Amino acid sequence: GVTMRSTFIVGFPGETDAEFEELLDFLREAELDRVGAFAYSPVDGAKANALPDPVPEWLKEERLERFMETQAEISAARLSRKIGTRQQVIVDEVDADGAVARSKSDAPEIDGIVRIDDGQKLKPGQFAEVEIIHADEHDLIARLVA
Repeated sequence: GVTMRSTFIVGFPGETDAEFEELLDFLREAELDRVGAFAYSPVDGAKANALPDPVPEWLKEERLERFMETQAEISAARLSRKIGTRQQVIVDEVDADGAVARSKSDAPEIDGIVRIDDGQKLKPGQFAEVEIIHADEHDLIARLVA
C-alpha cells in the first residue's frame, strides 16, 4: 500500500556511461512507482559548476530520454498490476465523458489520473469506490463499484 517516488539528475558533471547504466539498472530493480528526472544544468553559485568533465548537452538529453523511457515501461507494468483491484479515489473534475480522479498514490497535477468513464454523476471533492479496468504508462481507467 505504499507508493515510492523519487527524482533523479542525469548528466551530472563526471557521470560516465557505466554510472548511467548503473542508474538504469537501479531503476529497473527498485521499480519505483513515481519517478521524475531532469538533465543537470549549472545553477548560479553551485559548487558543481566547477567540477571537471561536464557531460555534453546532447548526451544529457539522450540519457534523460532513455531514463524516462525505462521508467515509462516500469510504470506501465506497475499500473497494470492494479487492473481488477478496487481503489478509493477523490474526484477532481466531472464532464459529459465521466470523471477525472486521483488515487491515494497520485499527487495533483504531477502524477497520472484515474478516469472514471461512468462518473458523470459524481461531484468534485467526492470520494468514490472504483474498479480499475485498464492501465497505460501513467493513467488508470475505472468504473464505479455498484
